Amino acid sequence: MAAEKKTNAMRMLDKAGIDYKVMEYEYDENDLDGHHAAEFFGLPYEEVFKTLVAKGGSGEYLVFCLSVDDEVDLKKAAALAGEKRVEMIHVKDLLNITGYIRGGCSPIGMKKKFKTYIDEMILLLDDICVSAGARGVQLRLKPQDLIDFTEATVGDISRR
Repeated sequence: MAAEKKTNAMRMLDKAGIDYKVMEYEYDENDLDGHHAAEFFGLPYEEVFKTLVAKGGSGEYLVFCLSVDDEVDLKKAAALAGEKRVEMIHVKDLLNITGYIRGGCSPIGMKKKFKTYIDEMILLLDDICVSAGARGVQLRLKPQDLIDFTEATVGDISRR
C-alpha cells in the first residue's frame, strides 16, 4: 500500500487536526497480529494496540483496544462497559459490522461509531500504534489523542 493512499482512519484524523505518523510494514497471511508489526518496527509490544470488537448482552457492539501482548478479560470488559456479559464477534462478521478486515481493524473510522474502551496501560505510554485500517499499515499517535478522538472510556480490561 502506497503511503499516499489515505485510509478512512487517516482522513478522519486529518479532518480532526490530530498528528500521527504512518508506519508501513510487510506481512503475510500468517503475520496478521500486532506482534509482527511491533517486531518489524522494533517497538515493545506494550506500544502496539490491537482492536477487538465484541457484542454486549444488550446487543450493542463494543470496541476494545489493548496491547497486543495482553488478552482481553471479558468479565472486566463487561463491567467497564456496564454490560452483564460481552462476547467477541466472529471474524467473518467483522467486515460487515466495522468495514474493516482481520489484521486491519482500526478503532478509528469504523462504519458506525461504537462505544470504545481502552486498557488503562495506555496512560503509561508516550506514543502508541493502532491499525490504520488496512493490513500492513499502523498509525503512531499520542494516547490522549486516541482516547479523545474515539471518546473512549479507559479502564482495566486485560488479563496480564
